[in-house]
Amino acid sequence: MQKAQNDRPPRIEYIGADELTKLLPPREAVAAIREALIGGLDPTAAGPPRSILELPDSQGQLLAMPAASEFGVGVKAISAVPANADRGLPRIQGVHLVFRPPSYAPAAVVDGAALTTLRTPAVSVAAVLPLVTRPGRRWRVVVFGAGPQGAGHVRTLRDVGAELAEVTYVVRDPSRVDPALVGDDGVVATADAEAYLRRADLVVCATPSPTPLFDSALLGDDAVVLAVGSHDADAREVDSALTARAQVIVEDVDTALRECGDLVIPVAEGVLPAERLLPMARVVRDESPYATDRPVLFKGSGMAWQDAVVADAAVRASYAVDGDGDGDVSSARRT
Repeated sequence: MQKAQNDRPPRIEYIGADELTKLLPPREAVAAIREALIGGLDPTAAGPPRSILELPDSQGQLLAMPAASEFGVGVKAISAVPANADRGLPRIQGVHLVFRPPSYAPAAVVDGAALTTLRTPAVSVAAVLPLVTRPGRRWRVVVFGAGPQGAGHVRTLRDVGAELAEVTYVVRDPSRVDPALVGDDGVVATADAEAYLRRADLVVCATPSPTPLFDSALLGDDAVVLAVGSHDADAREVDSALTARAQVIVEDVDTALRECGDLVIPVAEGVLPAERLLPMARVVRDESPYATDRPVLFKGSGMAWQDAVVADAAVRASYAVDGDGDGDVSSARRT
């Protein structure tokens, strides 16, 4: 008789960036996020707030993010060092450790930066999937930031079947953009972005900017904005005017009011009532409709449960490849 997956002898696998990409395409990461929420995962109960330790000499931060739910158990530890860009190194580096029941022994170590690059756009797209995959809708996309997160959002949108008519990356210095990330899509300097914003249907904000990236008055009432670049209460990529006029979707209300300056600031200004924040679980579960008369803004800061869910899906996929699991990659297994 084949040994059940949960009775496997202890073995710690390493899933690096290349292997993670092969094991779990973006569309499967989106499916894992949506299925966990539909299955009843409570983002508030899945784990404590992230722990942030400032590195010596203000070089960056060390973040620890544990989570435990029936859809995945693990902890991610990553460093975020802005100066790494000048060293030719990733700004974010680290690992995610997966624990598997029933013994909850360590089962796998997943590359933390690759996991962040995969799960962040997966969460954004999971929050607005019915909108971006609406039949007959073609999207003109503006992406602020041409790094792994900006490019990851475009890759994820394409992988779930969104029809992208035009993609334009907006950066401070187009000469520094990695062609391997942006492919054949357009790249323009910040000073030239206005014309593209005026016709944009979807805007992705994936930068460390502490101040709004653009004037939201340029956007039409049917625009969708995905803002994921910061998790600081005093930093924001979108202006207060957008939050005042948009339907605002968040990963979790308490987290948003603690970590998301895009929302903390307009709430403090009195232009965004906190009760208007809509948890993404409600739209994913079809409990609340998407707005049709105003922009839709999704603001994400990243939560530990997302890493745990996506990493667990990757581990299950690796077991399926090895012939040890049931091969059901796209269905969240309750532990």
